[in-house]
Amino acid sequence: MRGRGATYNPANRFEQLHYGIEEFDSEGDGQEACSNLRPATKFFRDDSRSIVSYNDSPDVGFNASLNPYRGCEHGCAYCYARPTHEYLGFSAGLDFESKIMAKLQAAELLRAELSSRSWKPQVLNLSGVTDCYQPIERKLGITRACLQVLSEFRNPAFVVTKNHLVVRDIDILGELARFDAAGVAISITTLNPSLAQKLEPRAVTPQTRLDAVTRLRAAAIPVGVMAAPIIPGLNDHEIPNILAAAAQAGAQFASYTIVRLPLAVAPIFCDWLEAHFPERKEKILGRIRSMREGKLNTSEFGRRMRGYGIFAENIDRIFEVSRRRYGLDSTSRQLNTGAFRRVQKNQLELGV
Repeated sequence: MRGRGATYNPANRFEQLHYGIEEFDSEGDGQEACSNLRPATKFFRDDSRSIVSYNDSPDVGFNASLNPYRGCEHGCAYCYARPTHEYLGFSAGLDFESKIMAKLQAAELLRAELSSRSWKPQVLNLSGVTDCYQPIERKLGITRACLQVLSEFRNPAFVVTKNHLVVRDIDILGELARFDAAGVAISITTLNPSLAQKLEPRAVTPQTRLDAVTRLRAAAIPVGVMAAPIIPGLNDHEIPNILAAAAQAGAQFASYTIVRLPLAVAPIFCDWLEAHFPERKEKILGRIRSMREGKLNTSEFGRRMRGYGIFAENIDRIFEVSRRRYGLDSTSRQLNTGAFRRVQKNQLELGV
């Protein structure tokens, strides 16, 4: 299905009923069924009354995050966030990438949060779940509006994205960077344009992402890459080349994660493999199981992002050797909360 990662809508685990599309002939009802198989992206207003989410996971590197969108049009079949769409009554499959919820009031909610005396200055991660620079952001500008609020309060922000659109906001990120309060990680899964188009059908090309690294570094904004996820048997051999290209583009740090396949993501990814790499499917799934106690996913803190076993150890060694060879830090730069100021009623009040 051109432009989509998932090939179908698996049943929502919280719903008793679900719908499917029957097979059809090339004549008669074919046109209507074919249209259903290629759903257009639809956008819905998300009227959530809070904007900052918290987690206590030691694996993700942040405690607080802000997600302007639910669902993601990039359509990555491997995306661990897919099951979150089931809480909205949607499917984790095609619905996740074709029914996008937009938090149009995100900036206002964020302003209220930062203005509160209960707010403790801390790094806010943008894209803790779904990409804050997916295609609709070019039109809606929700992420930019949130960054403007963060800049006004000088609250540190760390952005993770696979979209070149982040360079649009270099002016705001650069202002935050003046106070050591901004950082960006560009997600690069492969340098192969053909594989990238299959893995992440509506994201920009790898070379375009590397250009974003170069432009962010030129603007003195701390920038690195995330080789994530590493899928053993598919893209693990690219680790040295990805880090070499990242360093050449100007990246300062690098990290990685091993693919995770929680809940509905497992059958979606297996179906994706069958559609695109049937000859490698069993090898890839076997490697994943070898890192996950014979399963396709484990949720144990400390292991869920990296796995364990001989293949996980080999990937870690290759990554660490490559990281040191190309002079990339193992972690992102620590951001500063000391410049935070509370803005209230058009008066600047220094706060902590």
